[in-house]
Amino acid sequence: DRETSGVLILAKNQKAHEFLKEQFQARTIKKIYNAIVNGFMKNDHATIKKPIGRSPADFRKWLAGRGARGELREAETFYKALKRFSDKKGNKFSYVEVRPKTGRTHQIRVHMKYINHPVACDTLYNPKGACPKGFKRLALHAKSIEFKNLKEKIIKVESALPKEFKEIIS
Repeated sequence: DRETSGVLILAKNQKAHEFLKEQFQARTIKKIYNAIVNGFMKNDHATIKKPIGRSPADFRKWLAGRGARGELREAETFYKALKRFSDKKGNKFSYVEVRPKTGRTHQIRVHMKYINHPVACDTLYNPKGACPKGFKRLALHAKSIEFKNLKEKIIKVESALPKEFKEIIS
């Protein structure tokens, strides 16, 4: 997700890569994202458990629910609505914290679209959706990631919210 701001984890060598890969597979790495999605979230929090497969219409896209093709892979995403707001044009948005348990390609974008609250400014999954003022990219931010390093020490890396997020939610 090239347009996502925030933290990113990279392995410096093969040993570190294998160690991180094991943690991702065991689902022990904790990831927290912030997103602005279209519409007012009905629930304050929920877990989306919906397998993800390929879109039959567009090779770049993934799909949760009916119509998904190929191997459907388990996917689980928890979200919490932090704030609901409208812009001057009357477009409704929700600011959410998202914690994906699994790590499928485009998982947050696909699951948010599945519950009819696609990520704002998403040109692939929400091309006609409203975009909050000041945003020129996908409204998704990787806030933090927590993992163990090779010495078994827990490392938590955090990224401050970008300016455009702060301006929208203040």
